[in-house]
Amino acid sequence: QVQFVESGGGLVQPGGSLRLSCAASGRAFSLYAMGWYRQAPGKPRELVAQVTSSTTYADSVNGRFTISRDNAKNTMYLQMNSLKPEDTAVYYCNSVPNIYSWGQGTQVTVSS
Repeated sequence: QVQFVESGGGLVQPGGSLRLSCAASGRAFSLYAMGWYRQAPGKPRELVAQVTSSTTYADSVNGRFTISRDNAKNTMYLQMNSLKPEDTAVYYCNSVPNIYSWGQGTQVTVSS
């Protein structure tokens, strides 16, 4: 079993940046494709970025977000630049596909 703790969210103005972190417990972290998901109010949870030996992004964040992982530290990151109000959501990390329980997530709010 792997558990996740997300951090790094906050309130930022449009055009700003944030860096999210995902700390994972369990030695299985390095075995799976990993991803960042987000859920905005009233909307379903969506996968925005994933990392295996390469990276893949949703069209809505491509060119603005960068996903990375450090298997030695059991940690994954999401660098978010040029943030937009529509990026406002709770952000979660999990495997791809998501087979583990969800963490509490970290709230990202983009507003002036």
